[in-house]
Amino acid sequence: MENDKWKMTKTRALLVDDHEIVREGVKRILEDISSEFFIGEASTDAEAVRRLQENEWDLMVLDLSLHGRSGLEVLKSAKQIRPKIRVLVLSMHSEEQYAIRAFKAGASGYITKGSPREELSQAIKKILKGGRYVSPSLAEIMVVGLAQTDEDKPPHQLLSNRELEVLCLIASGKTVGQVAEKLNLSDKTISTYRTRILEKMSMKTNAELTHYAIKNHLV
Repeated sequence: MENDKWKMTKTRALLVDDHEIVREGVKRILEDISSEFFIGEASTDAEAVRRLQENEWDLMVLDLSLHGRSGLEVLKSAKQIRPKIRVLVLSMHSEEQYAIRAFKAGASGYITKGSPREELSQAIKKILKGGRYVSPSLAEIMVVGLAQTDEDKPPHQLLSNRELEVLCLIASGKTVGQVAEKLNLSDKTISTYRTRILEKMSMKTNAELTHYAIKNHLV
């Protein structure tokens, strides 16, 4: 409805996702919120950083699964280059995987790509008003996390951001070569990450990693 539209003037939004169809979908939602958005796009980590350096932005809608650097690393770079930018992470990854890490890296909100269109719209509005967007399910996860001691925390929380990303890709059925290609790294580097992950998780095989990832809703 017209009177429900949130009014704004020349709000600059940068959409960072390697899938054009996702960027187009978010663009339509922004246009429904207001006709006064100036929208920029980036499909790679390098392009996102370049656009951040070239222009001021009020909002960045960021996917975490980019070709090359982790989306979390792009998020950190964004906050260094443009400290005032508001970042909404829009990810295929479940909240259990990356939400808390994203908030620690400077995100103002986290929402999954399976969320309803209206929820994404509400998240964008809240963030641009200066708030943070946390879904009810994520709020519950965060409350449980506050009550946990270091000994209580699940093993995957001991992993670095890149190690967690590699774990999830391996658990989703990708080979070392496929993971290396997606992350723009060498097979040797991915094999090193895999070894470290197995050691930290006290596991020996990919099958164990996959079972753990499914059990803990990481894939």
